[in-house]
Formats: sequence, structure tokens, C-alpha cells
Amino acid sequence: YHASIKATSFEALYGRKCRSVVCWAEVRDAQLTSPELIHEKTEKIVQIKQIIQAARDGQKSYADVRRRPLEFQASDQVMLKVLAHAGDVSYRLELPQQLSRVHSTFHVSNLKKCLSDEPLAIPLDEIHIDDKLHFVEEPMEIMDREVKWLMQSRIPIIKVRWDSRRGPEFTWEREDQF
Repeated sequence: YHASIKATSFEALYGRKCRSVVCWAEVRDAQLTSPELIHEKTEKIVQIKQIIQAARDGQKSYADVRRRPLEFQASDQVMLKVLAHAGDVSYRLELPQQLSRVHSTFHVSNLKKCLSDEPLAIPLDEIHIDDKLHFVEEPMEIMDREVKWLMQSRIPIIKVRWDSRRGPEFTWEREDQF
């Protein structure tokens, strides 16, 4: 039952009350409301409710084991700086200028404590991202050249050292596609 619309979901969707399981038999059946039929339907309803409740209890117990209360203090880092409590389960964050149009209050379920070293943090200005949200890494130098034979064709390849945030990275690239 929804208090705002003063009807059940079924009534709101179909415009009539839902028929009970007792009334699912055909109208022409002579034994529409025999005590045995009603008792049988009631037992099935109880059995279905027990199965649904068992599934619900299993899901709840699994979720409760994994659930842990999260609390943050002002000046904690959750990728952004926590300014203050905004309620029992919400926090106000200090957002960068690029996110000035985003509301600064977030529910605790959207936050995760940041456990990073401050000196190792990379400023966002130095990271380049393309249209498909891939990191753009610049080639530093060509380390080596080779020619690979594939069937009857020659494929010239080069070993490139990339300027990567994770350290030096080397890949073999086709010379004609580089």
C-alpha cells in the first residue's frame, strides 16, 4: 500500500483490486469456495511466504555481515576533504572548482576513506585523458628497431619507451602506425 497514492501498486497499474489466490479458479467450477480448496490455497500461500522470508533472511544476514558503520571527522580525506557532518549519515565535502555545480553533500555509502600518501599524489592538471577516458602517455624515445617476417611480408617494429606515471614502460609498436 502506498500512502501517497492511497492504493497498492497493482491497483495503481491495473485500476482494480488484485484477486486473491482463492478466486483464481474458473467461475463455472462448482467447487469455487469449498473448504478443502480454500484450505489448500491457504497452505500454498503460507508455504510461498515462508520460502520468500527464508530468501529475504539469507540476503539480510549476508548484507549484515559485510556492513560496517562508517564515520569520518572534519579534515579526513575521502578522495576529497570532509568539511563537516551534514546529518547522521551525510557529510559535506570540499569540491574542486570544476565541480562547483555539484551539490557538496554526500551520503556515507558513497564515501570511502582515502589511505594514500600525500607526497605520491599526482595533481589532476598533469594527467591527460582522451575522449574515451584513456590515459594519454607520451613516447620518450625509440630504444630499438627490428624487422619481423610474417609469411612473405616484412613488418618493421620499434621498441618505444613511454613517459608513464607508473615508471618506465616499454612496448613494441609497428613503425608505420607510430
